[in-house]
Amino acid sequence: MEFFEMFGGLGLAFIGIALAIVMCCIGSAKGTGLVGEAATGILSENPEHFTKCMILEALPGTQGLYGIAAGFFALFVLGAFSGGIVPLTLSQGMSVLIACVPIAFGGWLSAKAQARVAAASINIVAKKPDDYMKGVILCGIVEFYAILSLVGTILMLMNAL
Repeated sequence: MEFFEMFGGLGLAFIGIALAIVMCCIGSAKGTGLVGEAATGILSENPEHFTKCMILEALPGTQGLYGIAAGFFALFVLGAFSGGIVPLTLSQGMSVLIACVPIAFGGWLSAKAQARVAAASINIVAKKPDDYMKGVILCGIVEFYAILSLVGTILMLMNAL
C-alpha cells in the first residue's frame, strides 16, 4: 500500500492515462509499419494502387487516436479543462487507472491484429485491385473491438469519481 501512497491518487490516474495513450500508439505504430512494409512490394511495381494501400495502412492507426481520445476524456473527468485538477484519493486514482485498462490493452492488441489482416489484404490489392474493399471490411471487424474497448473505458471513466 505504501507504494501506491507514494504516487497518490492523481499519480495513479496519470499512470492509467499514460498507459492508454502509449499502448494504443505503440500498437498503431507497429501496425502501420507492418502494413507499410507489405504495401511497398506492390507499390514498387504498381504505384497506381497507392491510395488503396494507404487506406489499408491507415486502419491500424486509428487505435492510437482512440488512446488519445480516452486520455482526453480522462483528463476531462479529472477537471483538467474546467479550472484545474482536484486531488484524488487512492481509490479514485485507482478507479481512473483501471478504467483506462480496456482501451490500453484493447487498442494495443486490436491494432496488432488489424495490422495482420490489413497486411494480408494487400494481397487482394495485388491480385484483384477492384476487390480491395473486402480487405477494408475485414479490417473493420477487428476495428469494432477497439471501439468497444474505447466505449468500455469511457463508461468506466464516467463513473470513476
